[in-house]
Amino acid sequence: MTSGRRDTAEAKRGWRKGYLAAIALLVGAATLAGCSYGDPNSQYPGLRRKGQQTPAYNDQASVFGEGGLSLGNASAPTQDQGGGGAGVGVNSFLWRASLDTMSFMPLVSADPFGGVIITDWYTPPQTPSERFKVNVYILGRTLRADGVRAAVFRQEMQGSTWVDAPVAPSTATDLENAILTRARQLRVTQTGE
Repeated sequence: MTSGRRDTAEAKRGWRKGYLAAIALLVGAATLAGCSYGDPNSQYPGLRRKGQQTPAYNDQASVFGEGGLSLGNASAPTQDQGGGGAGVGVNSFLWRASLDTMSFMPLVSADPFGGVIITDWYTPPQTPSERFKVNVYILGRTLRADGVRAAVFRQEMQGSTWVDAPVAPSTATDLENAILTRARQLRVTQTGE
């Protein structure tokens, strides 16, 4: 009886190995199918022929097709969505405006796909006994007034330690408005609207 069970267990292991090998083969074939060999007569993209002003071909092909790879949004952004930007997961105008507005503070983290900017503590030269930290959240791919949120943190020096202190309620709103104003300026500059 034990040899029958052993044979069945070995058969199952053999079947699993074959199944996994088949999956690996299919994945490999699909990966290779996505590769393009291109035109063998074309020139290398960075080389120019004598007298030619532009590279042999300017368009870079993508393995994932014309629109590239899009995660989390099935449709490609359109112009009227307000500057989604290729490679950035949030509105590009709000992203650049946030970085411009917060450029005086040291950055700890900037995630263009998640739309989160985190600054380090900043001590203004005028008030060395207080410091500020800001988190900016870009909430979507459209340029809208509710598309950006800011959280401002403040600490004061008491003795030799920093202690959390209240922030004026209008501080975060003023910062959001400054970012929105800069985003509108960037959009007008780029699109001419």
